[in-house]
Amino acid sequence: MKWDEYFFEIATVVSKNSKCLSRQVGAILVSDKNVLVSGYNGPPAGIPHCGTRYENDDLLMIELDKRGIKKYDHTIQFCPRQTLGYKSGEGLEWCIAGHSERNVLITAAKHGISTKDKSLYLTCNVPCSPCLVEIINAGIKEVVVTKMEYYDIMSQYLIKHSNIIVRQYQF
Repeated sequence: MKWDEYFFEIATVVSKNSKCLSRQVGAILVSDKNVLVSGYNGPPAGIPHCGTRYENDDLLMIELDKRGIKKYDHTIQFCPRQTLGYKSGEGLEWCIAGHSERNVLITAAKHGISTKDKSLYLTCNVPCSPCLVEIINAGIKEVVVTKMEYYDIMSQYLIKHSNIIVRQYQF
């Protein structure tokens, strides 16, 4: 098994711990063929996940009522942004999830693990520009992604003007 395949498999298993109702993304920080830290997208520690927001988020209920959205079944778990009619990448003010990339960096910092010159393996395409800003500032040297597709135009700009290497898995 090639290293890229090995790390992709690990990141995929990590992604399965995500409580996000929209998509599950996993990330791992790697140095010298060793996994140092893992992360997945989801709410901050101790915050109820979106599957329970229809029961405990008064602001969400007010917004649904304002928009005339009465037909939602709180027994079925739907992403609140999707219920509000937003497409992927829109309505992020309603999202309580931290991205997997950020969660890896935060966990590394919490445990005193250096991110400088490390590789970050993801189960998604090129990170969004806010995540890339943090990845670049953390000193990550390489990001390995499933596709060389961009979420936003600023991601292209940031990669072009930084020393970071972004490449697609090779397997």
